[in-house]
Amino acid sequence: MSILGWLQQHVFFWMSPPWWTVTSILLQIIALVLPLMLGVAYLTFAERKIIGWMQVRMGPNRVTFFGIPWLGGWGQPIADAFKLIFKEIIIPAGANRFLFLLAPVLALGSALAAWAVIPLDATMGVTDVNAGLLYILAMTSVGVYGVIIAGWASNSKYAFLGALRSAAQIVAYEIAMGFALVSVLIAAGSLNLRDIVVRQDGSMAHWFWLPLLPMFVVYFISGVAETNRAPFDVAEGESEIVAGFHVEYSGMGFAVFFLAEYANMILIATLASVMFLGGWLSPLQGLAELWGGSTESLFATAYVGTFLGHGLHWLVFKVMFLLLLFLWFRATFPRYRYDQIMRLGWKVFIPMTIVWLIVVAVLVMAEVPPWFQRA
Repeated sequence: MSILGWLQQHVFFWMSPPWWTVTSILLQIIALVLPLMLGVAYLTFAERKIIGWMQVRMGPNRVTFFGIPWLGGWGQPIADAFKLIFKEIIIPAGANRFLFLLAPVLALGSALAAWAVIPLDATMGVTDVNAGLLYILAMTSVGVYGVIIAGWASNSKYAFLGALRSAAQIVAYEIAMGFALVSVLIAAGSLNLRDIVVRQDGSMAHWFWLPLLPMFVVYFISGVAETNRAPFDVAEGESEIVAGFHVEYSGMGFAVFFLAEYANMILIATLASVMFLGGWLSPLQGLAELWGGSTESLFATAYVGTFLGHGLHWLVFKVMFLLLLFLWFRATFPRYRYDQIMRLGWKVFIPMTIVWLIVVAVLVMAEVPPWFQRA
């Protein structure tokens, strides 16, 4: 019996079916958002520690829980959250109060709303929508409005200039990301994200990263650019325009923009895992046949088979690896000039994706095995 089924029978047994439907959806949203927010908080801690190790520094190592020495630093995200919660929110004179407060909500809301259709494993997910990929494109496109509104409503030339630069960058790379996702649509023949993962079933060689490798690279680099992460963080060039579009924000307003950036990082990494790396599928699938064994019998082994077989944990591992690349890029590459960033988006990525769409369409029509064979 599923957890929701047990709750319906033993806790919410008094509810009528319509009310239970609404309650079950709310419970699924809470069960998804709480770990996501915790992951966002500790992604900031991981970034500071990992980049610290790369630069031969300690990183955060003071704030702990209950005075436990070996947990030094692990309380830092909680301390940062409390600090931002109790800081004063200052609204600049002449700012549009309603839009000034709405902008961070739009930025974070679009990042969270996209999770409604992302499958976590073969059965787990808030909802299973046939047009899930279209919904993802729509929701992730809303985030740019939060950036533009934040810059305009702040009544500051620095914030407005940062918003224009950031919006132009997001739009440029969002087009390339959209074309990359269209290539996945052509390869899988479905807009349903769960169907896209199922189409990659077989082994690591069946995953779409291999036939769509240029699209995978374009999608991931465009995701780094769209989240305004280094080396594409020109919207926050301290030597030029201070902190970019959110320069006038403080307290929880700044914190929500900060949460939106890291939530978008996790979203990009999760979508890349689902579209190109097989989602929850095990990378060990198909390996047993190489020495004459059976993958099914290996996955059926007690305890060990649960870990080696398909499941949410493999999706988490893939997302963690891609997030490590986000942090690695920041510690490695210098910030690009703005004209270099725009040239890469408009003159390199977009033409490359259009050409590869034609290549993928030809491969699908030719039913090239093992990725594009139709049953």
